Amino acid sequence: MFEGPLQDLIDEFSRLPGIGPKSAQRLAFHLMRAEPADIDRLQQALGAVRDGVAFCRICCNISDADVCKICNDSQRDRSVICVVEEPKDVQVIERTGEFHGRYHVLNGALNPILGIGPRELNIAQLLQRIGGVLPDRELADSTAQEPLFDTAPEITEVILATDPNTEGEATASYLVRLLRDFPDLIISRLASGMPLGGDLEFVDELTLSRALTGRFRL
Repeated sequence: MFEGPLQDLIDEFSRLPGIGPKSAQRLAFHLMRAEPADIDRLQQALGAVRDGVAFCRICCNISDADVCKICNDSQRDRSVICVVEEPKDVQVIERTGEFHGRYHVLNGALNPILGIGPRELNIAQLLQRIGGVLPDRELADSTAQEPLFDTAPEITEVILATDPNTEGEATASYLVRLLRDFPDLIISRLASGMPLGGDLEFVDELTLSRALTGRFRL
């Protein structure tokens, strides 16, 4: 244990996800030896994150304007929405170059143990984007009265791209139940299965089970 501000800084770094005690200590000592200008830039960046990060009023993705670049892009397919858990997931899908619709960021996944329910996620906003009404009463008072769009496009498909884990699957199942209330809406889920270049003997049972269920004819 160190004394004073250095230990306080180590303790704060240790609270960050993925940062253990040794990594926190290395970061703290690095900053202790850094130039004052470097420290100032870090402080400014942290302050900007705290005070300046905004979210797109349509898709809830991180944005530096009222509406993000993707939602403002007239070349994107406005009839298809890909639902993801976090803003970082948008970047992952965008790097593939295969999706040309728009997104909706839930800001998490259902997790009753951590107290994360439907009201804590951007589910009501999603339903409002699709139909302008909220078919689920328990969500009716968890979104703003003002619509999140200027002119609501007709949504024909919602792609559920939540993580393939317990929380992500629970979130997807919950969304399917709500979205079925919208007639003629196509609800799809990202396919999952065998990774390219992998060996069958090293694939876990759940992944292999989904690969078998989602098999296709050649």
